[in-house]
Amino acid sequence: MAPEFSNSTKSQRIREVALFFLRLGFTAFGGPAAHIAIMHAEVVERRKWLDEQRFLDLLGAANMIPGPTSTEMAILIGFERAGWVGLLLGGTCFILPAMLIVLALAWAYVRFGTMAQAGWLFYGIKPIIIAIILQALWGLGRKAVKNIPTAIVGVGVLILYLLGANVLVLLAAGGLALLLVEGLRHTRKGLPIAAWFPLSYWYLPAAAGASAYSLPLLFLTLLKIGAVLYGSGYVLLAFLHADFVVRLGWLTDQQLVDAIAIGQVTPGPVFTTATFIGYLLGGLPGALLGTLAIFLPSFFFVALIYPVLNRLRNSPWTAAFLDGVIVASLGLMAGVTGQLGLAALVDPFTIVLALVAVVILFRYKINATWLILAGALAGVAVKLIH
Repeated sequence: MAPEFSNSTKSQRIREVALFFLRLGFTAFGGPAAHIAIMHAEVVERRKWLDEQRFLDLLGAANMIPGPTSTEMAILIGFERAGWVGLLLGGTCFILPAMLIVLALAWAYVRFGTMAQAGWLFYGIKPIIIAIILQALWGLGRKAVKNIPTAIVGVGVLILYLLGANVLVLLAAGGLALLLVEGLRHTRKGLPIAAWFPLSYWYLPAAAGASAYSLPLLFLTLLKIGAVLYGSGYVLLAFLHADFVVRLGWLTDQQLVDAIAIGQVTPGPVFTTATFIGYLLGGLPGALLGTLAIFLPSFFFVALIYPVLNRLRNSPWTAAFLDGVIVASLGLMAGVTGQLGLAALVDPFTIVLALVAVVILFRYKINATWLILAGALAGVAVKLIH
């Protein structure tokens, strides 16, 4: 059920939500964790839209459902603040600025990406992206691997992924494995109705394999990814690699790293990588349809979960499933990072650049955007010298 308030108050709140998330979409660099920190500072501490506990409740809900966490926080906050219109505006206004920026960069990439000068930028950016992913993997892993079962699931998923297992099956298996562990602790109580929702992931059909590009298949593939992806936006790498590089063959490893780099260097959701991929494959129609496809499930899941938010927050069953899919996502993330590293670390300079970036990120906690800019400049400088 949506929040209720008077018409005059609703109009004011709609304007507030739209303006706030438009500004955030143009200025929120640094990835999902940074986005959520900015939202907390603004809507809890400065604007007083939410109290601390309610913000944590919404964050828990965003982590419990598939999709980009920071985008879903924008949708949830918009819903809490201004009802159904706020739900649409919160997410759309956060996504739109990033989409427009990525669209402009995608046009430039297609127009100039084969030129040496454009390649110089990505030469220095790619090793930085690998370092950023490693930092995220380390930070998330320390929180996600809580005990022996979660460690076993994570390592098992990594091994099976490297052996060629299906990404969606691995993700579902991770959640179901820890759901089973929780079930063993509650024998004779049966499996609650809420636990049957994750089982549906076993039956989600993958889009049919194809060698030729088509808009409908692009839409369905990105819609599937948006509907099942758990964890950090960096986990998007594993899904994009499995579908667009391995299964469909529409992208190369190099192009995928370039797409992720564009998503990293721009503000707003990392999932606007789909805008870049869509434009690369199908021009403006592909970019718009790809963006719609990958974000559409987030709006649906927020509308679905909001009425039962309080009950889900305290359920040991949903908590167990979430632990499983998160640690499985990290296993996938580790596997694909190694594969992408082979495409990015191609000579002594790129290897040293990645190592330096790792040291800086872990020691000084610098904003990733500045590090990416430094990598781009370093790449250009080396190419000019040679």
